[in-house]
Amino acid sequence: MSKLTGWWKNRSSAEKIELYCRWSCHLFILLEIFSFGLLPVAAEGAERPVPALALFLLVVAHAVLCGVAYSRAMDWAVGRRERPVRLSVTLAATTAAFVVTVLALRAYGVLSEPAVAPQLIVGVAGFGSGALVMCLPSVRQMRYVGPAFAGGTGLVVLALGLSVGEAVGYVIGVLISALFFSLACGFTTWLLKVVWELDRSREAQSRLAVAEERLRFGRDLHDVMGRNLAVIALKSELAVQLARRERPEAVDQMIEVQRIARESQREVRDVVRGYREADLAVELEGARGVLSAAGMDCQVDFEAGRALPSEVQSALGWVVREATTNVLRHGDAQSCLIRLTAPEAGAVTLVVENDGAPEAPAGVPGSGLAGLRERLAVLDGTLQAGLVAGGRFRLCAEIPSAHVQGLEVRA
Repeated sequence: MSKLTGWWKNRSSAEKIELYCRWSCHLFILLEIFSFGLLPVAAEGAERPVPALALFLLVVAHAVLCGVAYSRAMDWAVGRRERPVRLSVTLAATTAAFVVTVLALRAYGVLSEPAVAPQLIVGVAGFGSGALVMCLPSVRQMRYVGPAFAGGTGLVVLALGLSVGEAVGYVIGVLISALFFSLACGFTTWLLKVVWELDRSREAQSRLAVAEERLRFGRDLHDVMGRNLAVIALKSELAVQLARRERPEAVDQMIEVQRIARESQREVRDVVRGYREADLAVELEGARGVLSAAGMDCQVDFEAGRALPSEVQSALGWVVREATTNVLRHGDAQSCLIRLTAPEAGAVTLVVENDGAPEAPAGVPGSGLAGLRERLAVLDGTLQAGLVAGGRFRLCAEIPSAHVQGLEVRA
């Protein structure tokens, strides 16, 4: 059963909405064929089989052309291909030619059943208008499609010598049908654009958060090392010049270079240590901010009844950081719960649970969870991660009470 539903569950929200829209639009192909294509066959097939079959084949060809237009237009809406200009012109011309053909057959008495021609024209013009609207770039152009088809149909009816009342009926019917399908298909295109734009914005936010952290670390490292490296370069150059002149001061300069190098090494270790020692309260608040900015409902619960030492905060802070990264990168989470439990007696537990987890991991497993287990092992802690009921993913870190004492956790 999981294999049958995995192809749907493992898709992102944007992919699911796009797939739903494609299915809905492609269903219009069958709807047009069976709702309107079979009309001439049922009404005229016994008396005039050739015109009835020809009209049926024309409706089938028009429905397939609309289906191609739906697909190409949605690809254009999400940025996968250029706008199908030639296809939209072909579709408009084909729809207009079909309308003129049916009206001509009606005017010259080839279609004896009076209800066949109006239903064919209203249906085909409606489906054609919807497909054409999806290929247009602006609402201003979309709103002219329905009136253009309706007005053109009325003019053709009058030109063929049919009555004014019949022309008004055609205009009203085509206008209502075209407006309905134009609104439905236009909304579909707009929905796809908005959903994919939100999906790209969410991914960009995640990348910006990572880039900001890298810039911060690079800035701190530059501030520490920039001056010291410049001094080392100058003193090394001076030592070279003194050594060439066989001056004893060259030794003093190299001793100074050695001292500065050791001092720089110590400062770099301090910077890295400060970067690696994650503050638990900061990481929890940062996780809430990042996940909320990504459009998720993030809930952070504190149940801290005692103080926590710095090494425990650092280890759990890294768990929060890695779990937040996994939530952003994997699956399609809409909600996330982060709960810290530190009772006065007993182990400290940190749980990160989110929905939208894929049933099977995509790609090669990373080393993030293995690194967390190594950090927690220093404190005799454990880490459990995996799927739970309801399609949710849970990561649970636990540190025994022997290591929990000292500093206070502040929300």
